[in-house]
Amino acid sequence: MHLTRLMTATAAAALITGAAQAQDAMTPAPSTPSEGVPAAQAGASARASTQVAPAGDIVETVQASGQFTTLVKALEATNLVGLLKDNSNLTVFAPTDAAFAALPAGELDRLMAEENRAELQKLLTYHVVNAVLDGSKIDGAKGPVPTVAGENIEVDGSSDPWMVGQARVTQGDVMADNGVVHVVDKVLMPGAVPAAAAPPAADAAAGADAASTYEPAPPATEAAPTGMESDTSATAPAQASAMQPIPDTPENRAEYGEPLSNAGQNSAPRGN
Repeated sequence: MHLTRLMTATAAAALITGAAQAQDAMTPAPSTPSEGVPAAQAGASARASTQVAPAGDIVETVQASGQFTTLVKALEATNLVGLLKDNSNLTVFAPTDAAFAALPAGELDRLMAEENRAELQKLLTYHVVNAVLDGSKIDGAKGPVPTVAGENIEVDGSSDPWMVGQARVTQGDVMADNGVVHVVDKVLMPGAVPAAAAPPAADAAAGADAASTYEPAPPATEAAPTGMESDTSATAPAQASAMQPIPDTPENRAEYGEPLSNAGQNSAPRGN
């Protein structure tokens, strides 16, 4: 119960901070409504299925319809019923029972498990916008809209029917007492709108592999000395000293003998 209350408090905080962003997010896009039909109602025949009628607040409206039993059960499990009853100026993109049934096998049971309640709450609040986005704002507009879950959904009111992510709006503008409900035919999944700058996963993995195996080339160095150069450098001093004349002194004569030339002899300068 403590966990559920904490999650509800987090969702409530998101409701408080998200309204202005939601109001400004949608941007106009070219649209061609049917001649003589108000823009908010353009394509209404394509969106309509079994009609949902307003029946009080948002929760009371979806409960009375009979098409949202799974949604209501999930809201009750995550303690979000009070949140959607006590707050005003909300938009809910409501998946039908058929939309939940279309999830992959076992996914709904997994989400409804006690240990996955936080994930389920994020999924549900991803369907809630903290502003009234009725047909007058959606029709002919297109763009990302921030949700109570903290992630954006892509709303396209320039198509017919309107699209929310990959889901079609099968009925729009069900005006409840505290907001508007748009019926959608698929469950919206958080994370479905990727970041524009994010590289494809395969490219990112390849880049990571390349980075892990890349070895930089060794820095440029002077050419390694050859054996010849080593010998030359080692013998150069000896050769240089051997080429110098040995001074003609009694000590050197005793060691080396008399010089073969006059080099190194100290001779007195001769006069003219």
